[in-house]
Amino acid sequence: MSFAARPIAPTYQQRTWVLPEDAVVRRGTVHDAAATLRGRTITALTGAGISTDSGIPDYRSPDSPPRHPMTYQEFVGDEAFRRHYWARNHVGWQHVNRTQPNAGHRALAAMELAGRLRGVITQNVDLLHEDAGTRNVIDLHGRYDRVICLTCGRVISRQHLADRLTALNPHFLDEVLGDRLTVADIEVAPDADAVVEQTSHFRPAPCEFCGGVLKPEIVYFGESVPRERVERAFAMVDDADALLVAGTSLTVMSGLRFVRHAAKAGKPVVIVNRGETRGDPLATVKVEAGVSETLSTLAGLLEE
Repeated sequence: MSFAARPIAPTYQQRTWVLPEDAVVRRGTVHDAAATLRGRTITALTGAGISTDSGIPDYRSPDSPPRHPMTYQEFVGDEAFRRHYWARNHVGWQHVNRTQPNAGHRALAAMELAGRLRGVITQNVDLLHEDAGTRNVIDLHGRYDRVICLTCGRVISRQHLADRLTALNPHFLDEVLGDRLTVADIEVAPDADAVVEQTSHFRPAPCEFCGGVLKPEIVYFGESVPRERVERAFAMVDDADALLVAGTSLTVMSGLRFVRHAAKAGKPVVIVNRGETRGDPLATVKVEAGVSETLSTLAGLLEE
């Protein structure tokens, strides 16, 4: 059976979630958000929505096409799935590698520099917060630029693997691009997975140290975030007076638990997102607007 004919296992992306009808959502403006956060130290929790203005699409916005991210079970359980993933990632990671931080990332970095932001917990793997200058970042779901061997545990850079994959598949990128000028002309997902259909002839690379299976150092759907990383994130929430959530629907518990934790502790929660989020009923203020422009305005208001 070919890869395309195989059923895709259910993922969080395919599960629907609807805000309860009796939920109370305290909608407000960026000025309301500033009034809530002024005089308080802040921890930020960000999702894919903060990176869309950098050219990285998200998973769940109303305009996003249907996506079926690779699950951990698929990746480790089937060589065909791994071949398909690495072929697509070999194309997509180059696009993510060329992206630049946008005004939203820079606004959070400015808040940290001013002493208002304790740090950022991000569900993204694109490293744009670090590129913008934020120093205290917890990459909750890992980072796209590193690869780990599931057998020996060695970690290598994604660039090093790219060189090996290119040597094994010297004409693959030319075949994929065809008459398109750059990788940017191909649809790419937030985890650097590009939409490439013909992958059966692609040759993935084993670990050069032990011959084991290589996997991006990214937390896949169906995989748990390392406990130590989660504990550091909770500590970062505890270290601040308020939680600022930006660009995430909070559909999965991975991010929602920090909103619940902050709300339970009586800390103000400000959510900035286009569209409903699972944390809306817990928000002190919900700003329904674009992330980049809202964070930029918010940073300026907090300077006043």
